[in-house]
Amino acid sequence: MVFDTDYNAILSKIDLIDPIDYGKTRNYLNGSVTRLSPYISRGVISTRQVASIILGKGYKPYEIESFLKELAWRDFFQQVWIHLGDDINTDIKNKQEFKHQLMPQKMMSANTGVDAIDNAIEDLYQTGYMHNHARMYVASLTCNLAKSHWYMPAKWMYYHLLDADWASNALSWQWVASAFSSKKYFANQENINKFCNTNQRETILDHSYEELEVLDLSENFSELVDLKWKTNLPEKIEIKVDNNIPTYIYNFYNLDCNWDVEVDANRILLLEPSFFNHYPVCDNTIDFVIRLSKNIKGIQVFVGAFSELLQLVDSSSIHYKEHPTNKHYQGMEHAREWMFENSFGYVPSFFKYWQRAQKVKRNF
Repeated sequence: MVFDTDYNAILSKIDLIDPIDYGKTRNYLNGSVTRLSPYISRGVISTRQVASIILGKGYKPYEIESFLKELAWRDFFQQVWIHLGDDINTDIKNKQEFKHQLMPQKMMSANTGVDAIDNAIEDLYQTGYMHNHARMYVASLTCNLAKSHWYMPAKWMYYHLLDADWASNALSWQWVASAFSSKKYFANQENINKFCNTNQRETILDHSYEELEVLDLSENFSELVDLKWKTNLPEKIEIKVDNNIPTYIYNFYNLDCNWDVEVDANRILLLEPSFFNHYPVCDNTIDFVIRLSKNIKGIQVFVGAFSELLQLVDSSSIHYKEHPTNKHYQGMEHAREWMFENSFGYVPSFFKYWQRAQKVKRNF
Protein backbone atom coordinates (compact mmCIF):
# COMPACT_ATOMS: atom_id res chain seq x y z
CA MET A 1 0.00 0.00 0.00
CA VAL A 2 1.49 3.31 -1.13
CA PHE A 3 -0.02 6.65 -0.15
CA ASP A 4 0.05 9.22 -2.96
CA THR A 5 1.31 12.65 -2.01
CA ASP A 6 0.21 14.64 -5.08
CA TYR A 7 -2.65 16.93 -4.09
CA ASN A 8 -4.79 16.16 -7.15
CA ALA A 9 -4.38 12.44 -6.50
CA ILE A 10 -5.58 13.01 -2.94
CA LEU A 11 -8.67 14.84 -4.21
CA SER A 12 -9.34 11.91 -6.52
CA LYS A 13 -9.42 9.61 -3.50
CA ILE A 14 -12.15 11.74 -1.94
CA ASP A 15 -14.15 11.61 -5.17
CA LEU A 16 -14.09 7.80 -5.15
CA ILE A 17 -15.60 7.46 -1.66
CA ASP A 18 -18.90 5.56 -1.37
CA PRO A 19 -20.14 6.86 2.01
CA ILE A 20 -23.09 4.46 2.19
CA ASP A 21 -20.94 1.39 1.59
CA TYR A 22 -18.46 2.87 4.06
CA GLY A 23 -21.14 2.89 6.75
CA LYS A 24 -21.99 -0.76 6.08
CA THR A 25 -18.47 -2.19 5.82
CA ARG A 26 -15.99 0.13 7.59
CA ASN A 27 -15.39 -2.32 10.47
CA TYR A 28 -14.12 -5.00 8.10
CA LEU A 29 -10.41 -4.95 7.27
CA ASN A 30 -11.36 -5.25 3.59
CA GLY A 31 -14.24 -2.80 3.89
CA SER A 32 -14.77 0.44 2.00
CA VAL A 33 -12.62 2.62 4.23
CA THR A 34 -11.30 5.92 2.87
CA ARG A 35 -7.63 5.83 3.96
CA LEU A 36 -7.75 9.62 4.11
CA SER A 37 -6.49 9.82 7.70
CA PRO A 38 -2.83 10.52 6.75
CA TYR A 39 -3.92 13.56 4.73
CA ILE A 40 -6.35 14.88 7.35
CA SER A 41 -3.80 14.44 10.14
CA ARG A 42 -1.16 16.31 8.18
CA GLY A 43 -3.56 19.15 7.45
CA VAL A 44 -3.45 18.66 3.69
CA ILE A 45 -7.24 18.33 3.63
CA SER A 46 -9.80 19.08 6.33
CA THR A 47 -12.79 17.20 7.71
CA ARG A 48 -15.01 20.01 6.47
CA GLN A 49 -13.57 19.79 2.98
CA VAL A 50 -14.22 16.03 2.81
CA ALA A 51 -17.75 16.34 4.19
CA SER A 52 -18.59 19.18 1.79
CA ILE A 53 -17.35 17.28 -1.28
CA ILE A 54 -19.35 14.16 -0.39
CA LEU A 55 -22.53 16.03 0.55
CA GLY A 56 -22.12 18.03 -2.65
CA LYS A 57 -22.90 14.85 -4.55
CA GLY A 58 -26.47 14.94 -3.29
CA TYR A 59 -26.34 12.67 -0.24
CA LYS A 60 -28.50 13.70 2.70
CA PRO A 61 -26.71 13.90 6.07
CA TYR A 62 -28.96 11.24 7.60
CA GLU A 63 -28.07 8.83 4.76
CA ILE A 64 -24.36 8.99 5.51
CA GLU A 65 -24.40 9.66 9.25
CA SER A 66 -21.87 6.91 9.99
CA PHE A 67 -19.39 8.49 7.58
CA LEU A 68 -19.95 12.00 8.97
CA LYS A 69 -19.62 10.78 12.55
CA GLU A 70 -16.20 9.28 11.86
CA LEU A 71 -15.04 12.62 10.47
CA ALA A 72 -16.49 14.38 13.52
CA TRP A 73 -14.60 12.05 15.89
CA ARG A 74 -11.34 13.52 14.57
CA ASP A 75 -12.46 17.08 15.35
CA PHE A 76 -13.79 15.99 18.74
CA PHE A 77 -10.42 14.50 19.68
CA GLN A 78 -8.68 17.71 18.60
CA GLN A 79 -11.01 19.80 20.75
CA VAL A 80 -10.25 17.57 23.74
CA TRP A 81 -6.52 18.10 23.16
CA ILE A 82 -6.97 21.87 22.95
CA HIS A 83 -8.92 21.77 26.22
CA LEU A 84 -6.59 19.44 28.12
CA GLY A 85 -3.20 20.43 26.77
CA ASP A 86 -0.50 18.17 28.26
CA ASP A 87 -3.09 16.57 30.54
CA ILE A 88 -4.07 14.49 27.54
CA ASN A 89 -1.15 12.26 28.55
CA THR A 90 -2.81 11.26 31.82
CA ASP A 91 -5.70 8.88 32.45
CA ILE A 92 -8.54 11.30 31.84
CA LYS A 93 -11.70 9.70 33.22
CA ASN A 94 -10.68 6.51 35.01
CA LYS A 95 -7.34 5.34 36.32
CA GLN A 96 -6.28 2.39 34.20
CA GLU A 97 -5.44 -0.86 35.96
CA PHE A 98 -2.04 -2.03 34.74
CA LYS A 99 1.06 -3.90 35.92
CA HIS A 100 3.76 -1.90 34.12
CA GLN A 101 4.36 1.03 31.78
CA LEU A 102 6.52 -0.81 29.24
CA MET A 103 5.95 -2.37 25.82
CA PRO A 104 5.40 -6.14 25.44
CA GLN A 105 8.11 -7.57 23.20
CA LYS A 106 5.68 -10.00 21.54
CA MET A 107 3.45 -7.14 20.50
CA MET A 108 6.30 -5.07 19.12
CA SER A 109 7.70 -8.05 17.18
CA ALA A 110 4.27 -9.08 15.82
CA ASN A 111 4.46 -12.40 17.64
CA THR A 112 1.19 -12.54 19.58
CA GLY A 113 -0.04 -15.72 17.88
CA VAL A 114 -3.20 -13.96 16.66
CA ASP A 115 -2.70 -13.80 12.90
CA ALA A 116 -4.89 -10.77 12.23
CA ILE A 117 -3.11 -8.72 14.90
CA ASP A 118 0.37 -9.84 13.87
CA ASN A 119 -0.37 -9.12 10.22
CA ALA A 120 -1.72 -5.68 11.10
CA ILE A 121 1.47 -4.84 13.00
CA GLU A 122 3.66 -6.02 10.13
CA ASP A 123 1.59 -3.92 7.73
CA LEU A 124 1.99 -0.92 10.02
CA TYR A 125 5.77 -1.24 9.83
CA GLN A 126 5.71 -1.59 6.05
CA THR A 127 3.04 0.93 5.07
CA GLY A 128 2.52 3.32 7.99
CA TYR A 129 -1.16 2.40 8.11
CA MET A 130 -3.37 0.26 10.32
CA HIS A 131 -7.14 -0.19 9.99
CA ASN A 132 -9.00 1.41 12.91
CA HIS A 133 -10.58 -1.87 14.01
CA ALA A 134 -7.15 -3.51 14.08
CA ARG A 135 -5.86 -0.62 16.21
CA MET A 136 -8.58 -1.40 18.74
CA TYR A 137 -7.65 -5.08 18.77
CA VAL A 138 -3.98 -4.23 19.35
CA ALA A 139 -4.79 -1.78 22.13
CA SER A 140 -7.22 -4.15 23.84
CA LEU A 141 -4.73 -7.02 23.90
CA THR A 142 -1.88 -4.78 25.02
CA CYS A 143 -3.68 -2.88 27.78
CA ASN A 144 -6.59 -4.97 29.00
CA LEU A 145 -5.06 -8.44 28.78
CA ALA A 146 -1.28 -7.98 28.75
CA LYS A 147 -1.74 -5.27 31.42
CA SER A 148 0.44 -2.53 29.92
CA HIS A 149 -0.39 1.09 30.61
CA TRP A 150 -1.58 2.71 27.39
CA TYR A 151 0.99 5.53 27.10
CA MET A 152 4.13 3.76 25.82
CA PRO A 153 2.26 1.44 23.41
CA ALA A 154 0.40 4.48 22.07
CA LYS A 155 3.73 6.23 21.48
CA TRP A 156 4.98 3.10 19.68
CA MET A 157 2.00 3.09 17.32
CA TYR A 158 2.17 6.85 16.76
CA TYR A 159 5.85 6.54 15.86
CA HIS A 160 5.03 4.31 12.88
CA LEU A 161 1.78 5.89 11.65
CA LEU A 162 1.66 8.17 8.63
CA ASP A 163 -1.52 9.60 10.16
CA ALA A 164 0.28 10.22 13.47
CA ASP A 165 -2.13 12.47 15.35
CA TRP A 166 -1.52 12.44 19.08
CA ALA A 167 -5.08 13.42 19.95
CA SER A 168 -6.74 10.64 17.93
CA ASN A 169 -4.10 8.11 18.88
CA ALA A 170 -3.78 8.80 22.62
CA LEU A 171 -7.51 9.21 23.22
CA SER A 172 -8.37 6.09 21.22
CA TRP A 173 -5.93 4.04 23.31
CA GLN A 174 -7.42 5.55 26.47
CA TRP A 175 -10.93 4.77 25.24
CA VAL A 176 -10.03 1.10 24.77
CA ALA A 177 -8.32 0.92 28.18
CA SER A 178 -11.25 2.72 29.91
CA ALA A 179 -9.05 5.68 30.85
CA PHE A 180 -11.30 7.80 28.59
CA SER A 181 -14.46 5.69 28.72
CA SER A 182 -16.68 3.88 31.19
CA LYS A 183 -15.80 0.33 30.14
CA LYS A 184 -12.83 -1.55 28.72
CA TYR A 185 -13.07 -2.72 25.14
CA PHE A 186 -12.53 -6.43 24.45
CA ALA A 187 -12.53 -8.43 21.22
CA ASN A 188 -12.42 -12.21 21.15
CA GLN A 189 -11.16 -14.47 18.39
CA GLU A 190 -14.64 -14.96 16.98
CA ASN A 191 -15.04 -11.21 16.53
CA ILE A 192 -11.59 -10.91 14.97
CA ASN A 193 -12.26 -13.76 12.57
CA LYS A 194 -15.51 -12.09 11.47
CA PHE A 195 -14.02 -8.70 10.68
CA CYS A 196 -10.57 -9.80 9.52
CA ASN A 197 -11.56 -12.72 7.29
CA THR A 198 -9.54 -15.22 9.33
CA ASN A 199 -10.50 -18.61 10.71
CA GLN A 200 -8.19 -19.11 13.68
CA ARG A 201 -9.08 -21.17 16.72
CA GLU A 202 -7.48 -21.93 20.09
CA THR A 203 -5.59 -18.63 20.33
CA ILE A 204 -5.09 -16.60 23.50
CA LEU A 205 -8.24 -14.68 22.54
CA ASP A 206 -10.42 -17.70 21.80
CA HIS A 207 -12.63 -17.15 24.85
CA SER A 208 -16.04 -15.79 25.68
CA TYR A 209 -16.29 -12.11 26.56
CA GLU A 210 -17.07 -13.03 30.15
CA GLU A 211 -13.80 -14.97 30.31
CA LEU A 212 -11.81 -12.21 28.63
CA GLU A 213 -12.97 -9.63 31.17
CA VAL A 214 -11.24 -11.51 34.00
CA LEU A 215 -8.33 -12.94 32.01
CA ASP A 216 -4.78 -11.86 32.84
CA LEU A 217 -2.29 -12.57 30.04
CA SER A 218 0.59 -10.61 31.55
CA GLU A 219 2.60 -13.82 31.99
CA ASN A 220 2.27 -14.53 28.27
CA PHE A 221 3.72 -11.07 27.61
CA SER A 222 6.26 -10.97 30.41
CA GLU A 223 9.19 -9.93 28.18
CA LEU A 224 9.04 -6.15 28.20
CA VAL A 225 10.89 -3.39 26.38
CA ASP A 226 11.56 0.18 27.53
CA LEU A 227 11.42 1.85 24.13
CA LYS A 228 13.51 4.85 23.12
CA TRP A 229 12.58 6.55 19.86
CA LYS A 230 14.51 8.91 17.64
CA THR A 231 13.41 11.10 14.75
CA ASN A 232 15.87 11.57 11.90
CA LEU A 233 15.25 15.03 10.49
CA PRO A 234 16.67 16.31 7.18
CA GLU A 235 20.02 18.01 7.22
CA LYS A 236 19.71 21.70 8.06
CA ILE A 237 20.22 23.95 5.05
CA GLU A 238 20.14 27.73 4.68
CA ILE A 239 16.88 29.26 3.53
CA LYS A 240 16.23 32.56 1.78
CA VAL A 241 13.70 34.97 3.25
CA ASP A 242 12.32 38.15 1.72
CA ASN A 243 11.40 40.37 4.67
CA ASN A 244 9.32 42.64 2.42
CA ILE A 245 6.58 40.01 2.27
CA PRO A 246 4.81 37.95 4.98
CA THR A 247 6.02 34.53 6.10
CA TYR A 248 3.66 31.56 6.36
CA ILE A 249 4.74 28.77 8.71
CA TYR A 250 3.80 25.16 7.98
CA ASN A 251 4.53 22.21 10.25
CA PHE A 252 3.78 18.56 11.00
CA TYR A 253 0.07 19.29 11.46
CA ASN A 254 -0.37 21.92 8.75
CA LEU A 255 0.56 21.17 5.15
CA ASP A 256 -2.40 22.99 3.57
CA CYS A 257 -1.30 23.88 0.05
CA ASN A 258 -4.40 26.09 -0.48
CA TRP A 259 -3.76 28.35 2.51
CA ASP A 260 -3.86 31.97 1.30
CA VAL A 261 -2.33 30.98 -2.04
CA GLU A 262 -3.19 34.39 -3.46
CA VAL A 263 -0.73 36.01 -1.02
CA ASP A 264 2.87 36.53 -2.12
CA ALA A 265 4.73 35.13 0.87
CA ASN A 266 7.71 33.19 2.16
CA ARG A 267 6.45 29.67 2.85
CA ILE A 268 8.45 27.68 5.35
CA LEU A 269 8.00 24.13 6.65
CA LEU A 270 9.27 24.31 10.23
CA LEU A 271 10.62 21.04 11.63
CA GLU A 272 11.56 21.64 15.25
CA PRO A 273 13.82 19.04 16.90
CA SER A 274 12.17 19.76 20.27
CA PHE A 275 8.75 18.87 18.82
CA PHE A 276 10.01 15.55 17.46
CA ASN A 277 11.84 14.78 20.70
CA HIS A 278 8.46 15.00 22.42
CA TYR A 279 6.50 13.33 19.60
CA PRO A 280 9.00 11.12 17.73
CA VAL A 281 8.10 9.57 14.38
CA CYS A 282 9.87 7.17 12.04
CA ASP A 283 11.76 7.86 8.80
CA ASN A 284 8.77 6.89 6.64
CA THR A 285 6.60 9.52 8.29
CA ILE A 286 9.21 12.26 7.88
CA ASP A 287 9.65 11.30 4.23
CA PHE A 288 5.86 11.44 3.81
CA VAL A 289 5.76 14.95 5.32
CA ILE A 290 8.52 16.20 3.02
CA ARG A 291 6.82 14.77 -0.06
CA LEU A 292 3.44 16.24 0.92
CA SER A 293 5.03 19.66 1.47
CA LYS A 294 6.02 19.78 -2.22
CA ASN A 295 2.39 20.61 -2.99
CA ILE A 296 3.06 24.02 -1.40
CA LYS A 297 4.48 26.37 -4.01
CA GLY A 298 7.86 27.78 -3.04
CA ILE A 299 8.11 25.82 0.19
CA GLN A 300 11.44 25.82 2.03
CA VAL A 301 12.32 23.43 4.85
CA PHE A 302 13.78 24.92 8.03
CA VAL A 303 15.13 22.45 10.59
CA GLY A 304 15.51 24.25 13.89
CA ALA A 305 13.68 25.95 16.73
CA PHE A 306 11.08 28.65 16.16
CA SER A 307 13.34 31.00 18.12
CA GLU A 308 16.07 30.41 15.52
CA LEU A 309 13.64 31.29 12.76
CA LEU A 310 12.96 34.60 14.49
CA GLN A 311 16.56 35.54 13.79
CA LEU A 312 15.65 35.53 10.09
CA VAL A 313 12.04 36.70 10.16
CA ASP A 314 10.28 39.45 12.11
CA SER A 315 7.47 37.97 14.20
CA SER A 316 5.05 40.68 13.03
CA SER A 317 5.16 39.20 9.52
CA ILE A 318 4.59 35.58 10.58
CA HIS A 319 1.35 33.69 9.97
CA TYR A 320 0.57 30.25 11.37
CA LYS A 321 -2.39 27.98 12.13
CA GLU A 322 -3.60 27.25 15.64
CA HIS A 323 -2.57 23.92 17.19
CA PRO A 324 -1.86 22.72 20.76
CA THR A 325 1.78 22.00 19.86
CA ASN A 326 2.70 25.49 18.68
CA LYS A 327 1.70 27.69 21.61
CA HIS A 328 5.23 29.14 21.54
CA TYR A 329 4.84 30.54 18.01
CA GLN A 330 4.67 34.30 17.60
CA GLY A 331 2.81 36.21 14.90
CA MET A 332 -0.72 36.13 13.54
CA GLU A 333 -2.60 32.96 14.46
CA HIS A 334 -5.13 31.64 11.95
CA ALA A 335 -7.99 29.33 12.88
CA ARG A 336 -8.03 25.79 11.58
CA GLU A 337 -10.91 24.65 9.37
CA TRP A 338 -13.32 22.53 11.40
CA MET A 339 -16.02 20.23 10.12
CA PHE A 340 -18.78 22.53 11.36
CA GLU A 341 -18.72 26.16 10.34
CA ASN A 342 -19.40 27.41 13.86
CA SER A 343 -17.02 25.23 15.87
CA PHE A 344 -18.47 24.78 19.34
CA GLY A 345 -15.28 23.79 21.14
CA TYR A 346 -14.87 21.27 23.93
CA VAL A 347 -17.58 19.00 25.29
CA PRO A 348 -16.84 16.04 27.59
CA SER A 349 -18.15 13.26 25.35
CA PHE A 350 -18.57 12.54 21.67
CA PHE A 351 -22.26 11.88 22.24
CA LYS A 352 -22.74 15.46 23.43
CA TYR A 353 -20.44 16.73 20.67
CA TRP A 354 -22.57 15.04 18.03
CA GLN A 355 -25.78 16.32 19.64
CA ARG A 356 -24.52 19.86 19.22
CA ALA A 357 -23.44 19.01 15.68
CA GLN A 358 -27.02 18.15 14.74
CA LYS A 359 -28.03 21.73 15.43
CA VAL A 360 -25.45 23.21 13.06
CA LYS A 361 -25.49 20.52 10.38
CA ARG A 362 -27.08 22.97 7.96
CA ASN A 363 -23.77 24.85 7.88
CA PHE A 364 -21.94 22.18 5.87
